[in-house]
Amino acid sequence: MSARRLLVVDPDRSVHDFLMGVLQREDRTIRNVYTRTECLQALKDEPYDLVLAGQGTDGFDGLKLARHVHALQPAAKTIFTGAPEPARVIRAIRAHAYSYFHAPLPTVPLAETVQQALDSSYGRDDILVVSARPEWITLGIRCKMDAADRASHFARELLSDLSPLVREDVTGAFRELLLNAVEHGGKYDPTKRVRASLLRTSRSIVVHIADPGKGFSMNALPHAAISNPEDSPIHHVEVRAEAGKRPGGFGILMTRNMIDDLVYNERGNAVLFVKYLEHSHTDESQKH
Repeated sequence: MSARRLLVVDPDRSVHDFLMGVLQREDRTIRNVYTRTECLQALKDEPYDLVLAGQGTDGFDGLKLARHVHALQPAAKTIFTGAPEPARVIRAIRAHAYSYFHAPLPTVPLAETVQQALDSSYGRDDILVVSARPEWITLGIRCKMDAADRASHFARELLSDLSPLVREDVTGAFRELLLNAVEHGGKYDPTKRVRASLLRTSRSIVVHIADPGKGFSMNALPHAAISNPEDSPIHHVEVRAEAGKRPGGFGILMTRNMIDDLVYNERGNAVLFVKYLEHSHTDESQKH
């Protein structure tokens, strides 16, 4: 198996040193470039599996190279890094990036995402921006596990200004409900999409997820932990195993512990949840 080729673009040498320590492996070759001109030349010289481009303090912005990367090497996946700004995350999604990370870069999540990107057979349009305003962002997400995981990370980046506890509660609930929508509503059919909206008000975060399925009844979920009899707390595990479903089933139960309000529509193919920011801040202050 031939070595995977990575191109790292950033004007800061210390960033290159950090990324080499995180990403270098025997089965990879990494080329480091520092300017727009060097990047374009590298893309013309040889093919790459992944391009990781950052943002410099001198005005350099790897996101501005997205169009050139896709034009010169349409098969290459891209990961962009930079400031923790929702507008940049949206630009990255619109540029068909595999992912986005804000600085300072996290070692383990970045390394894992790079490996996932190299192993992934993602489509450039797996995640589409349907509508984007700072306070209301809607994504169209293909019914694929990889797309759901990537969308969940994008959601985490969009909420990077929140406290870690609130951010992880919201993105954890977002991921659980999105995976449910992709699995049960979309049946992992990549021709179908789930629509997910992330709304911000002055006092809350609101998430709405709608899937293409026929829906369900909350009283007919034997594969979910929320339906377990009191005397059999893991009954749903046996049901899932017999049905050949992935391990899990704790999604709705876990989600209710992470957020403040959870509401399904009548058919059961759309869900809305609310996380109150003031309530969360109050809870955090009481813990200290």
